[in-house]
Amino acid sequence: MIQPQVFKANDIRGVISGEHPEWDLDGARAIGAAFAAAFGLEGREFVMGRDMRAGGRELSLAFAEGARGQGASVLDVGLASTDGLWFASGHTHLPGVQFTASHNPAAYNGVKFCLPDAAPITPELMARITELSYVELPPVARPGGYREDDLLGAYAAHLHGLVDLSGLRRLTVVVDAGNGMAGYTTPAVLGPLDVEIIGLYTDLDGSFPNHPPNPLEPENLVDAQRAVREHGADLALVFDGDADRCFIIDERGEVVSPSVVTALIARAELAREPGGTIVVNTITSRTVGEVVAAAGGTLATSAVGHTKMKAVMAAHHAIFGGEHSAHYYFRDFWGADTGMLAALHVLALVGRSGRPMSALAAELPQYAASGEINSTVSDPKAAMAEVAEAFAGRGEVSWVDGLLVTSVDWWVSVRESNTEPLLRLNVEARDAGTVAALRDEALSIIRKDRS
Repeated sequence: MIQPQVFKANDIRGVISGEHPEWDLDGARAIGAAFAAAFGLEGREFVMGRDMRAGGRELSLAFAEGARGQGASVLDVGLASTDGLWFASGHTHLPGVQFTASHNPAAYNGVKFCLPDAAPITPELMARITELSYVELPPVARPGGYREDDLLGAYAAHLHGLVDLSGLRRLTVVVDAGNGMAGYTTPAVLGPLDVEIIGLYTDLDGSFPNHPPNPLEPENLVDAQRAVREHGADLALVFDGDADRCFIIDERGEVVSPSVVTALIARAELAREPGGTIVVNTITSRTVGEVVAAAGGTLATSAVGHTKMKAVMAAHHAIFGGEHSAHYYFRDFWGADTGMLAALHVLALVGRSGRPMSALAAELPQYAASGEINSTVSDPKAAMAEVAEAFAGRGEVSWVDGLLVTSVDWWVSVRESNTEPLLRLNVEARDAGTVAALRDEALSIIRKDRS
């Protein structure tokens, strides 16, 4: 069983438990067969991983059964963060499949796909997987094989080879794994370093008993903020469920904007490779562009989403990229996103500078921002059109990635989520008062009763 709504723009996500599941083991089996057929994997191998969510092992094995029936062989790396699966794909040069629903609630599970070397799949390929999932594909004469391997140690060693971690002062770091995959990868990656780790919710538990696995929501950062203050830590790392995103909290317990983190890493990467290209999405702060320009780099802009960002990274041979949602992309990591590598860069910056995290952030150009504000609306396109009409003549309007209105001193973005039935609002301006006024005006339109 597979309900059509599980097929998203870039991946698959749907409810697997409760009274109204949206896909099940038979659905996973069908998707596996569709994946193998769409990718042309008869007689070839792919790599597969899974996070700690309920049903992950069963779903992944059913998927593997369907793929093997189409002649594809499976390299199962077992438990893995999503960036661990990207590593596995790059390390083996195989296409990859990761079972995860990222930051979605516990009732969800899903699938992310990649081409060999962690390259993003195309919309056409995603559409083909969707189409073939509803076709009864006859099994081929020779089914594919199955083998297992553990690549966690190789993943950690690869990350350590990408950041200069020598000569750092000893740091005290809070790590909030949110009961997600960072609880699995942190000991391997951070354990060997001269770092005192204060772990929060490091036990793997797909029911997320302590807080939801989405650090983009401020309430999910509160525990790490409190721990930083209580322990006098240098900073905190807060990961989402599949650990491909990482939020940073400074020594005061204040959240560091992912755009600021992007700017800091971009500047460091441009010092290593002058003139390089940095990729941002359409709602990343203008701070990044100003820092990149000052460092002599080139800025390229992508629509929001990991498949789109990866494609722009590849097209420009970009050294680094960052999104407002704390996805960070590295050319030396096959252009893919990895929260743990971003965390290592931040530890290196703080540990080598001798200054606190807040001081590093304060030296950058400052903007006020609303943060991402989500609204459930019955007609998202009508809501965006009304916002566009209200802001007409006050700024340049773009529809490349939802609605984006840009002026000299501010911008307003309204776009549909790629993964949830939500309309997302982001506002940035020179001062907090302008942000509040623009935010309230846009929200009054987005949330008005259209019945």
